[in-house]
Amino acid sequence: MPQRRALFTGTAYALAAGLMWGLVFVAPLLLPQYPAGLLSVARYLAFGLIALPLAWLDRGRIALLTRADWLEALKLSAVGNLLYYLCLAAAIQRAGGPLPTMIIGTLPVVIALVSNRRNAVRDGRLAWRRLGPALALIAAGILCVNQAELQQLRAAADTDFARYGQGALLALGAVVCWTWYPIRNADWLRAHAGRSPSTWATAQGLATLPLAALGFLAFWLLGVLRPASAFAWPLGPTPGLFLALMFAIGLFASWLGTLCWNAASQRLPTSLAGQLIVFETLSALAYALLLRGQPPPALTLLGAALLVAGVSWALRPARSTA
Repeated sequence: MPQRRALFTGTAYALAAGLMWGLVFVAPLLLPQYPAGLLSVARYLAFGLIALPLAWLDRGRIALLTRADWLEALKLSAVGNLLYYLCLAAAIQRAGGPLPTMIIGTLPVVIALVSNRRNAVRDGRLAWRRLGPALALIAAGILCVNQAELQQLRAAADTDFARYGQGALLALGAVVCWTWYPIRNADWLRAHAGRSPSTWATAQGLATLPLAALGFLAFWLLGVLRPASAFAWPLGPTPGLFLALMFAIGLFASWLGTLCWNAASQRLPTSLAGQLIVFETLSALAYALLLRGQPPPALTLLGAALLVAGVSWALRPARSTA
């Protein structure tokens, strides 16, 4: 009974994390006139400001972090936070929501492929015979969603296929960033097993703050120095919506979503928790389609189902040393 309760509670936490993480795909769609770089630095500026009171409450454990720890937090923040969301926001603004969402949905298997060789001694190895069919299912899912999106583009009068292709490439860049991030982040957590994961998350928020603040200031100054720019610096044409979305995402996605995921990870086997990352992909896809105000095409639904099947196939609990 306790094990069943932990499974139920852990899955509920993972679902909550996925629902909140899916929100990060919404801001670029609601704020298409805002530069992707500005969305990235503003989101993490909000997260850094939220981390300040958390760091004060946790100041005893924060003080134990060394200079090397802070340098690692800075690297993780630059790549896994700022660069990742820059690529993702730009991808969504160029290609729409569904295709970048599906490409990001390959992360569980891409991470498994990379770590399968890199961390085989530490974590065990996934059987390669399981990854082949999984990758085929995921590729088929992406192709289905891509075909559905291309059909809509062909029907539109102002189709820009080059812009759509740029979005797909930027989404791949986001995948690279978030393949590197969890592997390096796990390295630190494994090497510091006695440290609190929540303290480490707060430290990354603090490390993000100066980077995001400098980035926001740079965007502001560049905007002021470009008299031809029609953008209303520093907060843009819809400042209320912009600020509300940035702080909502900073609070719910960057902080509360991470807390829910940590709670899920404490209750579930790692192999099962990895599969449940798919909640983020499905939430983001649902939000994007809701914003369009139309039912999803059959091909999009089929692509989502193939993605879930592929991730589930690749990340089943059984592991092999072969």
